[in-house]
Amino acid sequence: MEEEVIGLIEKRGPLTGAEILEATGVDSLILWRTCMLSQSLIVRHIGTRYLRLDRAVDGFARMSPSILREFLTYSIVGFNDDIDPLEQKARELISHIEKVSKAKMELAYRIVSGLIGGLGSEWALKDEICFIIAGDIVFNMAHDVPRPERSTGRLVTGSDMDIVVVVSNEFPDDLMKRLDDEIYREKYSLLMAPHVKEEIDYIVKRLSRIREQVRFDSFKHMVACKILDEGTLLYGSEDLFTSIKSMLRESGVTDKLNILEKKARTSRNESEQYLLFQDPVKIKDEGLSLFYPTEESEEFE
Repeated sequence: MEEEVIGLIEKRGPLTGAEILEATGVDSLILWRTCMLSQSLIVRHIGTRYLRLDRAVDGFARMSPSILREFLTYSIVGFNDDIDPLEQKARELISHIEKVSKAKMELAYRIVSGLIGGLGSEWALKDEICFIIAGDIVFNMAHDVPRPERSTGRLVTGSDMDIVVVVSNEFPDDLMKRLDDEIYREKYSLLMAPHVKEEIDYIVKRLSRIREQVRFDSFKHMVACKILDEGTLLYGSEDLFTSIKSMLRESGVTDKLNILEKKARTSRNESEQYLLFQDPVKIKDEGLSLFYPTEESEEFE
């Protein structure tokens, strides 16, 4: 296996994990182990690791991207005695990921601003609503690898756009429902458009709901708070957005999430060592959840 990968890189130059997997067609775990343990090869990871919550993990905390996703999409494999081509390929990949992230952020902004424009004079309530975007995009880590959307199975273009819409407690019920309906129609339209194939995951909720969630007393509440904590303001009231961030800090949620992230980083290192050196048969019986990606979708269901 190692000789095959070396021969491939000699012929084509440094490659992403996905490019090597496509060329070899071998088991992804074995390929990852081969590249990581090789004395001749080096695996260059790019981008940022960040907290994800997962019911399947003890303590719920894990790092994203998953080990497999990081290898396939965010890693370059080259020769450890020929670094320059590796770094050039890494710069190209970084540029591509930044371009994808920027395009998805701009699309999300156009969608939201268009929806608000459609409300016309009712947008006088602009101080009572904010749109928060979270997920891969805010970490400048969005990808465009096709994947199936979970409710329809239709292929979408990589990372979704996670949008949390928060309205004040006084926001009119009928306008809140109308806004939810409009976003849903836009979500469906994006999924069905063959030239777009983008996915929006979203939720619309009142500020009072966040006051319940910052109790941080259930897995769903933890997920909701983590998404708000990582989120950035996409559109709407800066004052409302600032008050949400203050609630997270003052309730101790931000500190709790920082502790979870530290634990997840330690666990990630331990998981990598386990997957590198444990018997592959045993791993496939009990440890593949450490290797594959997970979707953090409970907040948007």
